[in-house]
Amino acid sequence: MDSVVDFPVKPEARAYVEAFARQPGEPQWLAQHREQSLARFAEMGFPSRRGEAWRYIDLAGLAENPMPPQRRVAAIEDARALINEIGEAPYRLVLLDGRFSPELSSIGDLPPGVRLSSTAAAVAERPELLRPLIEAAPGAGRPFALLDAALFADGFVLELAAGAAIGRPIEIVHLAAGGAGASLHTKSFVILGEKSRAQLCEIFLGVGQYWRNDVVDVALAPGAALDRATVVEEAEEAIHLGETVARLDAGARYAGFVLLLGGRTVRQEASLFCEGEATRSVVNGAALLSGRQEGNIVTAVDHLAPGGETRELVKMVGAGRAHGAFQGRITVRRGAQKVDTQQTSRNLIVGRRAVIDTKPELEILADDVKCSHGAAVGDLDEDAIFYLAARGIAPEEARRMLIEGFLREAVERVEPPELRRHLEERLARRLARLEGEA
Repeated sequence: MDSVVDFPVKPEARAYVEAFARQPGEPQWLAQHREQSLARFAEMGFPSRRGEAWRYIDLAGLAENPMPPQRRVAAIEDARALINEIGEAPYRLVLLDGRFSPELSSIGDLPPGVRLSSTAAAVAERPELLRPLIEAAPGAGRPFALLDAALFADGFVLELAAGAAIGRPIEIVHLAAGGAGASLHTKSFVILGEKSRAQLCEIFLGVGQYWRNDVVDVALAPGAALDRATVVEEAEEAIHLGETVARLDAGARYAGFVLLLGGRTVRQEASLFCEGEATRSVVNGAALLSGRQEGNIVTAVDHLAPGGETRELVKMVGAGRAHGAFQGRITVRRGAQKVDTQQTSRNLIVGRRAVIDTKPELEILADDVKCSHGAAVGDLDEDAIFYLAARGIAPEEARRMLIEGFLREAVERVEPPELRRHLEERLARRLARLEGEA
């Protein structure tokens, strides 16, 4: 920082405080917000496993071996191979090492009322839109959102005017290719006007060892609808912490799906605040973990108004020595009558030393509601493997078929079909690499 640090700093936060520097040309309000966020993070430090929200993930290695922000961006040619793996897209914005890459992006001609840009460009060109959103300080218990607010380099902004619609998915590709041992911080916004419709697919890819810290804020006006799929396929030694906060006005619909396939330590968290009446939310996910991977899916849906509906299905597969965990909480506030929620967690262990923890929760403060939850953890059906083997299918192929069938139940719920097909392709590639792991 430009001045002597005069606030408390936890040991694990010191490297990030020391690496902090004002960005040239940034407006004063943003520089001040960054400094305030950094001070709050420095005082708070990393979350402890003693806290319920973070008990299933081990961040000791990150605390002991800091990864300050990455300043260098990879050469374009080094990133093209990763882009080529995922094929073509009608609308694509690429963030290379946390910064917008126009050379790799192909935004094209968007429909009327649809705007897509980088966060940095939106700050410069539309501060009246971004400033109140950025200055809305993260709530308690969100230390990495505070660090992201202090250090974010860029991100994306998707904005739809009232009544606007886009019929094909907008693809956001997050690439890490610029070097090892650094962190990437991105902050993005999705803002949908009244009765607008959008489809969004986010893909996280990379090479090497790095820490990605990503925050997305979603605001849905009355009657707006967002279909969103997130694929996390980070490098083998990468750490990925992703957080989404969505606010739904009356009659809005949010349908989100997260697929965890790659990364050493991965946590995807979604917090939905159903503030208007008759909202609809779908919070589904799937994870295929192997080796020594850690994967957490954490959700919180808060119904603050009557007539809302939530459907939640999370399925995990653990192979090798992987550790998976699902933590899901649905809260129905006083006065939020006629709310209907279903929460289900189903898990499959195919590795002798794999572990999956599951903790679904309901907090019901209203009396006229329909809410249920359930959880199960089991092994592969040996009778099914025997049945397939008796018909000439090799044991490894039979195992793969059963795992794919188990996870497809969650993937097949994704709409529209364009998003679902992309998830199915990434899942099939990952399953092909699972052969031989136990």
